[in-house]
Amino acid sequence: MDVSSFYALFSATCFTLVGLWWNVVQSHAEWTREPALRRVVGGIYLSFLLPALMGLFAQVGGTEQPQIWRAAFIVLAVIGCVCTLRLLARSRGDRFVTRQQAGAALLYALVAVVGAFPELAGHIGLRPIQAEALMLIGLIVLGHALVWRFMAGEGRQTT
Repeated sequence: MDVSSFYALFSATCFTLVGLWWNVVQSHAEWTREPALRRVVGGIYLSFLLPALMGLFAQVGGTEQPQIWRAAFIVLAVIGCVCTLRLLARSRGDRFVTRQQAGAALLYALVAVVGAFPELAGHIGLRPIQAEALMLIGLIVLGHALVWRFMAGEGRQTT
């Protein structure tokens, strides 16, 4: 698949997931009343929104102007990493959620590093934008895992 086509489909899918999450949250107003739950709900929202935005910037910059997507990936990944680490610092007792958030923080950090030092992707035989795509897929998988855990009720313990 062409990388441009991938990012078009990826971004559209992620924005769809953002919309679906909003619908779920609207039907559970109690989730937004409590600060601890609201943070988790917001973290899930960001787990789909930030990759969606990265996908858009990858389409705008593409291979012709990589500085556009690289700068956007760095900024958005730093935001994602900081937000995820803040959530991680507040999570207690649920090893699954802790591992998921630690994995997401690591992936966000790697996205920023490859954005800043794209030559690193060549060490594994990929173009930088391809390496970033693989990490974004990982972020979405982790986001889905968090949604599953949360929807099953196990990720909703208040702190």
